[in-house]
Amino acid sequence: MSVISQAVSEYLDKSSWIRKMFETGAALKAYHGEDAVCDFSLGNPDLSPPTCVSSTLDRLAKECNRSFAFGYMPNAGYPWLREKLAHYLSNEQQVSLSADDIVITCGAAGGLNAVMRAVFDPGDELLCPSPYFVEYGFYAANHGGTLKSVPAVAPDFNLDVEAMAAAITPKTRIVLVNSPHNPTGAIYPTETLEALAKAVDAKSQEYGRPIFLLADEPYRFLTYDGASTPPFLPISTNAIVVSSFSKNMSLAGERVGYIAVHPEMEDKDKLLAGVVLANRILGFVNAPAIGQHLVADGLGTAVDTTVYAKRRATMAKVLEDAGIEFSMPKGGFYFFPKVPARFEGDDVAFVNRLAEELVLAVPGRGFGCPGYFRLTFCVDEDVITRSAEGFKRAVAG
Repeated sequence: MSVISQAVSEYLDKSSWIRKMFETGAALKAYHGEDAVCDFSLGNPDLSPPTCVSSTLDRLAKECNRSFAFGYMPNAGYPWLREKLAHYLSNEQQVSLSADDIVITCGAAGGLNAVMRAVFDPGDELLCPSPYFVEYGFYAANHGGTLKSVPAVAPDFNLDVEAMAAAITPKTRIVLVNSPHNPTGAIYPTETLEALAKAVDAKSQEYGRPIFLLADEPYRFLTYDGASTPPFLPISTNAIVVSSFSKNMSLAGERVGYIAVHPEMEDKDKLLAGVVLANRILGFVNAPAIGQHLVADGLGTAVDTTVYAKRRATMAKVLEDAGIEFSMPKGGFYFFPKVPARFEGDDVAFVNRLAEELVLAVPGRGFGCPGYFRLTFCVDEDVITRSAEGFKRAVAG
């Protein structure tokens, strides 16, 4: 008899590639030493947070003796942070937002779950392009939904708007995009997003209920070669943005994110009331108090993105020298290269061969896209350089 549910047992199987690479990495590091292993498996930011973080922590340490300094606040987050964030996002998203359009969440993951809990009925569908962040399917299943994916267009992994529109059914409740994209680094241009929104809004009218356009944007700040991430909220009054400060402020463990909805959304107040309730009944209650202070003082600051740009260039050279085919990521800190031809599309076999060279990657099938593999470059540049010979040997035989 299993000690866990059948559903969670199945989840463990589905998520095993990322978990397996983590466990493989731990074993290899224990045997060969930390410095011998080139670990590109996890997207854990390694840069120091902006300097304002330490000064805010110093201030909070002096204030923590006040009664209820870090006690409960409204489930939507501190009103003063929501007001400040609304002003900031109004400029970023190019719509006029108020504090009432914002909910502070336990990271982007908490925000995505709160939205899905608020809008999903059993059997509803979450539609997204593949490859995709593996947790999306789990989040949908948490609330009775199912994930449906449509392949993006290789080699640059732009959205196939026509195919996505064709995949919408009366059960479709959310169409989710992630830009800059994990794992491909793609950035969806304005015209693509507008075409998607037009198709989704037409389906909303046809089926007589809103289909929400949801953007997951934790990598918005991290773009290269003059690229930028277009604002998402203007594409539709049914648009919602979910994001976090995990990557731009290197606060992944602090778990602070937000939900922002289009200010002219029909029944907006009812949706937001549902999201706030979901934030509470899912057990998040509210985002961490200290994290909200850190975000408020650091809003608009970010880690030194030039470091990521240098690592991206170094990783590109390593892959080119090894003869590995890839599309240059426009944003984020991931590469999603194609498995070398010799492996006939078997991403697991190639990732296992890399592990023999003490290079850790994640098979593309872990992101719903076999035949590719993911590498993160949020690691020291020396690690990337050190991996070069291992890549060459893995490709050669």
